[in-house]
Amino acid sequence: METAIMFKIGLLSIISFLVAFFATPLLTHFLFKKKFGKQIRDSKSAPIFAALHKQKAGTPTMGGILIWGTVLVISLIFAALAYFAPDTFFEKLNFLTREQTLLPLGALIFTAIIGLVDDYLGVRKIGPKGGGLNVGYKLVLYTLIAAIGAVWFYFKLDWDVFHVPFIGNFEIGLWYIPIFILVLVATSFSVNEIDGLDGLAGGTVAAVLAAQGAIAFTQGKFELAAFIGVLIGALIAFLWFNINPARFFMGDTGSMSLGITIGIIAMLTNTALLLPIIGFIFVIESLSVIIQLLSKKFRHKKVFLSAPIHHHFQAKGWTEPKVVMRFWLISAVSAVAGVIIFLMDKGWY
Repeated sequence: METAIMFKIGLLSIISFLVAFFATPLLTHFLFKKKFGKQIRDSKSAPIFAALHKQKAGTPTMGGILIWGTVLVISLIFAALAYFAPDTFFEKLNFLTREQTLLPLGALIFTAIIGLVDDYLGVRKIGPKGGGLNVGYKLVLYTLIAAIGAVWFYFKLDWDVFHVPFIGNFEIGLWYIPIFILVLVATSFSVNEIDGLDGLAGGTVAAVLAAQGAIAFTQGKFELAAFIGVLIGALIAFLWFNINPARFFMGDTGSMSLGITIGIIAMLTNTALLLPIIGFIFVIESLSVIIQLLSKKFRHKKVFLSAPIHHHFQAKGWTEPKVVMRFWLISAVSAVAGVIIFLMDKGWY
């Protein structure tokens, strides 16, 4: 049984990679043709950032379309094949289920659409501060998506159990809804913060998803593990073209949707409290931004040369690939550490 599931996950991941890989030339051609190039912040508001990234101006953004678009297409194709060709090999490759994958897929797509609108406004310089939705408006929209997910969990799935590692499960009633919203919003903005260097977001997110996939598999949530495999396959194909020098950027349509999806997977696997360990690098990134903002507001000076912290290391003289590779390594180690703690919690040692 488990061997067949591993075969399914592996095959779907490879199919996802190949679909995304060969779709990339079409997407990049479209993005270049429409001049959906990244707009770099002006030198007055962010002089260090502008100096470090001025050569990237004009590089197409919205590359996250490749990731969620591939996942959506593969999900629908195999679901349709399973419906029209039951009792066949294709039915075995279907992973779309109400209990495990419908919600993360729906959240991925709806969040991606909002991010896509934000990216479009940004490249067209529509909106405040050079274009795009302001932070407050985005916060409201993503909170709304998180709230819909929370209501789905609580009322549709009758889920209000929250797990504390090494202590146990707790039925927290309606408190589950605000906790769910907090986890999703925090994760989405944390992933968005790390999307600032070529390959950085893609590599760190892949490490987190791999850990979550392993956890889902050990819990017997095989369809969720397959969904994660498809997501990773598309993400790796994206990374092929996103490593330095990037052919295109992920954009909010990729980073925000991936963040929301990671948060939902954490709630589905009841591992929300392990997420700060598995995604340790996201925590560091967000903390650096919070510390910088508070220091500038109350001390009127900066702690970091530039925030998030990956820009600080750039400003200190680290090359972009060095920052990315080292952050990848930290993500890989923290992801493995999170899985180990999960297994210890379950008594698998």
